[in-house]
Amino acid sequence: MTSGSVLSIKDLVVRVQFDEEAPQIGELIVVQNGHDTKLLVDHLEVGGIAMCLNVRSDRRIQKGMSVERSGKGIQVPLGEATIGRILDALGDPLDGLPPVTGPDLQYKDILKLPPRSTNFEIQKPEILETGIKVIDFFTPFVKGRKIGIIGGAGVGKTVLTMELINNIARSGSGLSFFAGVGERIREGHELYETLKENDLLKNTCMFFAQMNENPVQRSLIAVSSVALAEYFRDEQHKDILFFADNIYRYIQARNELATILDQTPNEGGYEPTIFSDIKVLQDRLSSNENGSITSVQTIYVPADDLSDPAVQLIQHELDSIIVLSRKVAEQGMRPAVDLSQTTSSLLTPDIVGDRHYVLSVQVQALLQKYDSLKSIIAIIGENELSASDRADYAKAKKLINNFTQNMNVMTKHTGVPGDFFTREQTLQSIEEIIA
Repeated sequence: MTSGSVLSIKDLVVRVQFDEEAPQIGELIVVQNGHDTKLLVDHLEVGGIAMCLNVRSDRRIQKGMSVERSGKGIQVPLGEATIGRILDALGDPLDGLPPVTGPDLQYKDILKLPPRSTNFEIQKPEILETGIKVIDFFTPFVKGRKIGIIGGAGVGKTVLTMELINNIARSGSGLSFFAGVGERIREGHELYETLKENDLLKNTCMFFAQMNENPVQRSLIAVSSVALAEYFRDEQHKDILFFADNIYRYIQARNELATILDQTPNEGGYEPTIFSDIKVLQDRLSSNENGSITSVQTIYVPADDLSDPAVQLIQHELDSIIVLSRKVAEQGMRPAVDLSQTTSSLLTPDIVGDRHYVLSVQVQALLQKYDSLKSIIAIIGENELSASDRADYAKAKKLINNFTQNMNVMTKHTGVPGDFFTREQTLQSIEEIIA
């Protein structure tokens, strides 16, 4: 393979000069420093200069060191041996167990896109029950579609995600994936222990690049996990449940890389390739004739600002949006869902049926009336309302309380058993309140 030499080092960016054939973008090259330090080629400049990223933050690189091409990109192991394991962006184990091995072990380049499906027939929508009233009613969980859980720091995004994993993965249908992108190490550890206690690791693949990792690994971890999910979908014909916590941190990591690579930001202050980065990742989380990928993605909202450009871009790729609100959380309601801002394009008679759809219209009307009456009540008091307005206001309050419930994954912390409601139970409870 062609060799080159290190020209300069600036933080995680290493410039490498190649006099002969330059490497490919996305190729791994290895520094000959006795430690085989891996660099990822980000882009090429004129004169055979490769701009590379120091994947492991290895500081044992010096100017003038020789570099060898590997001829391949980042490759993750494929197959049954990856189930129940925690891997990093390069496919190496994080669970203290030996590296992934097996007789039929194959590898896949994480940046290589699968062939585009041409003869995919849209199947009849299949609703998956989550056991969480507010989700099953407002944002039906449809196989092969995308749900976003949006909210600021500390409003319960991760707890809601863990509850979804606990409730849906318990059925044992399909395979669950979890990609921890730039979140707290404690949360990753708690999730692993929860899955282990509930014997759910046998159906789960986990990828982590938490807050302590550099932006190279945090930006690659989502791509690595999607690459393995594509293998199980296309080769094993499995249905995948894909959980990502947190997609905004993926954009944040890409943003950090753009800064250290001296790229000019776009109008919103984000990296110049933000649109294509989100689009490519979301397009890979799709279904085809081989199997489906149903994804749940949490999205951190910086400064609780839902109009943030990155949050808006991610929202456009999703079918349903659950908005978690700090105001609702402060009232002690869990999950802290803002019912007036939570929306879904899947809440149609064709998907959920006429009964569910009509109820959703009635509930939304009551909640809108509740919001408009709140400001009037603050001035004149509830007793001054007309009889019909008072009745509607009371119904709306009952509905809001009806959508709160205890989480199974919080039982060991609170001592209160968790709730699980079937879709039928949820619809019945709402009919009783409205009637």
